[in-house]
Amino acid sequence: MTKLKCFYVSLFFLLLGIQQSYSQVYRFKTSGFSVLEKNEKGKWGKWSDLSLVNIVVTLDTDKNRFLIYSQNIQLYEILTYQPESESESDLVYSFTCRDNDGIDCTVSIITRKKQENRKQLYITYSDHVIVYNIFTM
Repeated sequence: MTKLKCFYVSLFFLLLGIQQSYSQVYRFKTSGFSVLEKNEKGKWGKWSDLSLVNIVVTLDTDKNRFLIYSQNIQLYEILTYQPESESESDLVYSFTCRDNDGIDCTVSIITRKKQENRKQLYITYSDHVIVYNIFTM
């Protein structure tokens, strides 16, 4: 009976370890952000001046969400993991998301390969784009 209990306890911890190895939480810090908006004629304007911010961003693949810990916490529920894309200058991971207000958007993590692998987080809506400069914690 003792060997059987030992086997089940070992199996439980093995399965628990396997489950945790598939879920990932990625943590980033921001160093600045900027906003791009469409004007009343539907044309894209200019990027706002870069505002310096130091906030935490997490990507939790187990809970399928992004969290941005700004003054008002921003939650982006991941609906679809899009295929990664790569060009000579960028590596892009994109996600179709829904924000706190139920509005769909695209969240992308872009690595700028020709800029010393600088990372940026883009949140793209139909009428505006928010970009955060990020780095891995």
